[in-house]
Amino acid sequence: MQIVHRPTSALSSVSNWPDIPAVLQSIYQSRGIQDPQQLTGELKDLLPFNNLLGIDAAVAALIPVITEKKRLIVVGDFDVDGATSTAVVIRALKLMGAEHVDYLVPNRFDFGYGLTPPLVEVARQSQPDILLTVDNGIAAIDGVKAANDAGIQVVVTDHHLPGDALPDAVAIVNPNQPGCLFASKAACGCTVAFYVMLALRRALIDQGVLEAKAAPNMGQLLDLVALATVADVVPLDRNNRLLVAQGLKRLRAGHGQVGVRALLQVAKREAATIVGSDFGFAIGPRLNAAGRLDDMSIGIECLLTDNANIAIDYAQQLDQLNRSRRDIEQSMQQQAMTMLPDLTQVSTEQAQVVGVALLGEDWHPGVLGILASRIKEQLHRPVITCAIDSETEIKGSARSISGLHIRDALDLIDKRNPGVLIKFGGHAMAAGMTIAREHWHRFQSAFDQVCRELINDEDLQPRLLSDGQLNQQQLTLQLAEQIRYGGPWGQEFPEPLFDGKFEVRQHRVLADKHLKLTLKLPDSPLELDAIWFNADLEQWQGWQAVTASGLLMQVHCAYQLDVNYFRGRQSLQLMIRHLEIASESA
Repeated sequence: MQIVHRPTSALSSVSNWPDIPAVLQSIYQSRGIQDPQQLTGELKDLLPFNNLLGIDAAVAALIPVITEKKRLIVVGDFDVDGATSTAVVIRALKLMGAEHVDYLVPNRFDFGYGLTPPLVEVARQSQPDILLTVDNGIAAIDGVKAANDAGIQVVVTDHHLPGDALPDAVAIVNPNQPGCLFASKAACGCTVAFYVMLALRRALIDQGVLEAKAAPNMGQLLDLVALATVADVVPLDRNNRLLVAQGLKRLRAGHGQVGVRALLQVAKREAATIVGSDFGFAIGPRLNAAGRLDDMSIGIECLLTDNANIAIDYAQQLDQLNRSRRDIEQSMQQQAMTMLPDLTQVSTEQAQVVGVALLGEDWHPGVLGILASRIKEQLHRPVITCAIDSETEIKGSARSISGLHIRDALDLIDKRNPGVLIKFGGHAMAAGMTIAREHWHRFQSAFDQVCRELINDEDLQPRLLSDGQLNQQQLTLQLAEQIRYGGPWGQEFPEPLFDGKFEVRQHRVLADKHLKLTLKLPDSPLELDAIWFNADLEQWQGWQAVTASGLLMQVHCAYQLDVNYFRGRQSLQLMIRHLEIASESA
């Protein structure tokens, strides 16, 4: 692992920003913030919904759900973005007076992804007037046609990249569709759905259906939008940062959905101190577990209920599903590791595989995405993990690295190899696909070839971007707290990472996999607590053997500043992200 310093992270005073230490000023500037006003914002500073192509047509189709009590079914997706989108729309429509609103989420094992003709047949049983897709639909050409043939209107809200053709829906709202001028192309599906609800509210006020003073405040749904934005790992542009910041603010103030607070409780997180990463590491995996292993309806119901006892019951079910998911994932990962040696050489070229595609015949299809993420993190290569879906089809999930737009790569494979890919979709860093089983090896080779063409050697080198070194005066609890609440941090707006050399004073292993350390800053009396989660204990023991003769171990660490909460007290702790032996001295 190579630790590289960001070019602008000089860690010196670069401007006269009030109440922001020089270290943090430099960090913000390295992430494109040139004015402190870009760090703050209220809801009035959100991008306006007017620039979303198709939003007027969508609102026109949805108004009768309020004024004429038309029947609407929300067609969701089985991940966090889809679940929160579904909850946002149902809650918003009911707040605005809708009476006949329900949802339908395809079971991934029976129907696959999105609005398909078989799912339309299921929806028809409820006799809806309108189907509203959230976090899906941009590729549902056949599904929308089936709905049209059945006399059901379809409004599509989505954020995924469109293909060459668009579905024949009454309205399509997607910032990534051709001709859309909405500035935030990184909006997640829940944000798009939220914007449609904002526009609908405005139209109902303008038409006198709702009184402006009595109209529901859509801000009460922002914890759901924030959760989706972080969990879907979309880039945190300014608009997304504002949405996440406002959602966090509501939760810290004791507001937000009962179900979100219940999920925080089972994850042992305090709402008063929640940060963006809690969405990604605490709540997100528990909600996702429902869609991966069972039925996302459990997660949606958790987000829809206003009963605290019911919410806790759902949250505990989700927590148990997540524990099962971890066990399944661990088993699959062990199997995947045994396959990798066979892929380290490619025929006569004697070169490492660049694009890794693995097939596990008995792998759980709901865990393929997270398995691909784990292997990608280890190999620092694009990874596709697949499972057999039927006698003729293989289902796969892809995760990519910077430098390869995975959906574009799949599109190139499809154009060069007609018939290999049955269908695919996704965005820059993640995608899903169905592969013709008879062409598996051809796909495997084609994926590697495309990755070789599109990825350069530098992209394949794992790197950690450091914001520089901190001195004794900067290694403080105060700076850790300023960073913790100074984000929100996330995709393309990463939490600050520092590096430096330390002497190891004490160490002990926790739970057979973590390393608790006491580190001393050289030439300083300062000693710091540190923890290295999921440490490479085998490598650590090797270093210990080298220094067993009594030499002092010195390490080079990449770390983040963390606030450790223990028995009502707060203290500074270093979260080790990478550690290597630096030098040995007597």
